[in-house]
Amino acid sequence: MLQRASDHERALRDELVERARSLKPLLSRNATRTDSERRVAEENIAALKQAGLFRLMLPRRYGGHQVSMRTNLDVVSILAEACGASAWVLNLINNCGWIVGLMSERAQDEIFGADPDARVAGVFAPSAQTRRVDGGLVVSGKWYWASGSLHASWGMLGLIENDANGRLVDQYLGFAPMRELSIEYTWYVSGMRGTGSNCLVAEDVFIPDHRLMSLNAAVRGSHATERESEPLYRSAFIPVVTLALVGPQLGLARAALDQVIESASRRNIPYTVYARQAESPAFQLQVAAAAMQIDSAHLHAYRAADDIDGAAARAEFPDFRTRARIRADAGYVARTITEALNTLVSAHGAGAFAEANPLQRIWRDANTAARHALVLPLVGEEIYGKALLGMDRNITPLI
Repeated sequence: MLQRASDHERALRDELVERARSLKPLLSRNATRTDSERRVAEENIAALKQAGLFRLMLPRRYGGHQVSMRTNLDVVSILAEACGASAWVLNLINNCGWIVGLMSERAQDEIFGADPDARVAGVFAPSAQTRRVDGGLVVSGKWYWASGSLHASWGMLGLIENDANGRLVDQYLGFAPMRELSIEYTWYVSGMRGTGSNCLVAEDVFIPDHRLMSLNAAVRGSHATERESEPLYRSAFIPVVTLALVGPQLGLARAALDQVIESASRRNIPYTVYARQAESPAFQLQVAAAAMQIDSAHLHAYRAADDIDGAAARAEFPDFRTRARIRADAGYVARTITEALNTLVSAHGAGAFAEANPLQRIWRDANTAARHALVLPLVGEEIYGKALLGMDRNITPLI
């Protein structure tokens, strides 16, 4: 039985990877437009939907693929080879869809049962006023950097509920239809511009209890889903949402390396005897160093994915040290790829920053993505160091 499941997963991975590869020419063609318009081209969104790639992490009963973290990394990184912003949006929407899969069947039916093509975009960080009423919370506030919100039908909002004395009752992720929210255009940045990660705004929006997910419970491995037999939705919460953030960077790094290598036989090194970059030992060493860093980033990402998938398959919640290490792994991937890209653009030369050169967009996108709070390398390493040393108190519950 397990072998058949493994065979199915491999066949599904191969099919989804091929679908992703087939979309690369389209995404590449629209990459500059996506970047300049600060939103993913609608042609890309339609193609990704047609290919079923917005359903990577949705439950099969709603037409989803319910793939492993390893397969998710593979598909998302291939798309990022063509357009980092498109891959980021698809990735974050899939991540939010996975979170819906952790909720009660009532909530899942309301979101995906009514519309299997529903897309969810949102923000973890709480930024709201909440008021307890019969059956739920009334919320108002602003949630910044909601990647994919321009293409979503549901919003996911970070919420905090306090009692009458100001004491914390719980922290939630609440889900509201986009028709009850508005978008404030605030995404004016240098990298990942095409993600359209604007601000969600709510004014006295009612969110019923069944659409509130306890973040504190989720971090501890407790979810409301009645479908406990589905391994994907037994996966450890923070490891999944953290590791997902580095999938696009794997593809961005591969694309940069390929471009630098491909152009090395045509570009010279100005003011030197080298008519071709490829002939220079210094250039060769830079390319080799960057390639090794990119390989190392992949190894760390895949180890973390396999740890998440393996524990979920065994119905185990990873121990604290493993969860801490996965946060450190994600930060290591972000930093290592950033360093590799710095080496590659330096080796390629100043032409890397010409607007017509995709390398500058890759460099901007990867550097911006690497600054996401969940993958900051020093934070991850402090978390892991404290876990290794058996410190009783760590710096965050998000482990």
